[in-house]
This record gives sequence, C-alpha cells and structure tokens, in this order.
Amino acid sequence: MRLLLLVFTLFLSPLLGEQTLAMIKPDAVKKQHVGEIIHLYEKSGLRIAALKMTKLTPEQVQLFYWMLKEKPFFPELSAFMTSGPVVVMVLEGDHAIMKNRQIMGPTDPKEAAPDTIRARFGRDKGQNAIHGSDSPLSAIEEIQFFFKPNEIY
Repeated sequence: MRLLLLVFTLFLSPLLGEQTLAMIKPDAVKKQHVGEIIHLYEKSGLRIAALKMTKLTPEQVQLFYWMLKEKPFFPELSAFMTSGPVVVMVLEGDHAIMKNRQIMGPTDPKEAAPDTIRARFGRDKGQNAIHGSDSPLSAIEEIQFFFKPNEIY
C-alpha cells in the first residue's frame, strides 16, 4: 500500500496537483497567527486539502523529527514542539512543495525575505513559526503521520 502511494505521489500526483504538509508551530499558534498564515497559503493559490489542530507528545516529536534526535538541540526542539498545540495541514497545488518552501522562507527568520511566514512570525531558528515538507518523499511520510486518507479532501 505504501509503495502504491509513493508511486502515485511521485508520478501521477503532479498531474493532479502536488501535496505537501505544513505545520504551524506552537509559537505561532499561541500568538494567534493561524488565520494570517492560512490566508497567505490561500492567497498564493494553494488549496487546503486537510486541516487539524493537535498537541504533540514527546514520543510523536521523536518519531516525526527522527532525523534530528541525535542533534544537541533536540531536547530543546522537543520541549518547544510539545509546549502547545500545532496546526497541521495538507496543501495542494502546482509545485506545492516548492511554493510552500518559498512562502515559509529559510529556517532562520533573520535570513528570510520580509513577506515570508518566518520573517513575519518567527523569532529565531528554533521558534520559526512553521514547518514544511522538503521533498516529495518527506511530504508523503509527513502527511501519513498526521492524516488518514479519508481525512484529505
């Protein structure tokens, strides 16, 4: 089933509109920037195919950020990501992954263009308001992490 989904996403999905995951992090949720961030995505032409608010557990953070768990900053990342709710969404549209990365801006808000999410709502590299998939494969894995197929419209 997973292989079938991978084949579909890599080969057929671009014809139908690519999907990616975006996660509004606890800092931006706490500061009530959710609506503004969603507006930026919709204004860009990306469609919201799924949306939910959830609070991550330490175990979920470890699974989601598995590639970072050996990094020295991981305990701080885990504490931050479990400090409050996050809003996760599936974005869909032409070149959704690339478009989302442009709308988010670089990881460090200080290096981001003024009209990006991270420049507008991020504080630093750790509390940078938003996470987004960086490749078709990570998009598949991250979307499956948060959403069942019947939750995506």
